[in-house]
Amino acid sequence: MHLKNISNYIGKYMAVIVLVVAALALLVPGSCLWIQISWINYLLMLVMFGMGLTLKPDDFLLIFRHPRYILLGCLAQFTIMPLLAFGLAKVFGLEGGLLAGVILVGTCPGGTSSNVITYLSKGDVAFSVAMTSVNTLLAPFVTPLVTWFFLRTTVEVDTMSMFLSIIKVVIIPIGLGFIINRLWGQYTSRLVDGLPLVSVTAITLIVAAVVSHNAENILETGLLVFLVVILHNILGYGAGYLLGQLLGLDLPEKKALSIEVGMQNSGLATSLAGTAFPNLAMATVPGAIFSVWHNISGAILAGFFRRLDHDKKEM
Repeated sequence: MHLKNISNYIGKYMAVIVLVVAALALLVPGSCLWIQISWINYLLMLVMFGMGLTLKPDDFLLIFRHPRYILLGCLAQFTIMPLLAFGLAKVFGLEGGLLAGVILVGTCPGGTSSNVITYLSKGDVAFSVAMTSVNTLLAPFVTPLVTWFFLRTTVEVDTMSMFLSIIKVVIIPIGLGFIINRLWGQYTSRLVDGLPLVSVTAITLIVAAVVSHNAENILETGLLVFLVVILHNILGYGAGYLLGQLLGLDLPEKKALSIEVGMQNSGLATSLAGTAFPNLAMATVPGAIFSVWHNISGAILAGFFRRLDHDKKEM
């Protein structure tokens, strides 16, 4: 079986693979504890480098021709998700640490996982990376402001740390891949067929690490928080896609916008909850659950979005 066929097969069943590994990590955490949390950034960097190998100058034309789409995507990120978080928390009667944790997830920017899922969904990767980058650079100013608006309390966001993180994890690896593809495209084209396999492996390892190292907290949390987190994520996907529809975006851009809005930097939310609300132990739980769930739902959504392309070709 050729590498391309293996990659396509793995990509097709990505959701099933991720779900099985997540269940194993949750029920038998010891089986996955060897995967260190510190590996996550390196796994993402590897995938970003691979995505850079697939990008061409034409992929960035949308950004320069229609910068308003980037700005609208950023506006959607910092309005839709916080409003959904606040609404769901109130509807389901969350209080204290759980309320704070859910709101923080909503006020954080999109995560780098959104770029990976966009790539696996055959969405517009350049559009996704641009939105993630701008959202992350705005977050040190917007996240505290929006959090204060909903919770009437302030959180401190490490501006320089976030800036360096997005540069290190996203911009540099993608930039290197892009440059190498421009200089030695005749060689890198042979590697592209195997990139979905690398991406799925990375996502699976990330899920296994997050779940296994947080298994106890996840199992101790009531089903209500799971429901709120799942609805928050799914409604974010739907709202992002609908916005893309209203803006008249093409299918690849609609996919990217849907994923960017629905997937959050939940790792940042967990970190902020621990420092901003040290007396509310449960504040870190929504972010930890979201970290697990949005990778699982992202894998499922990627499979659905890939089928949209297939169905469109058959029409």
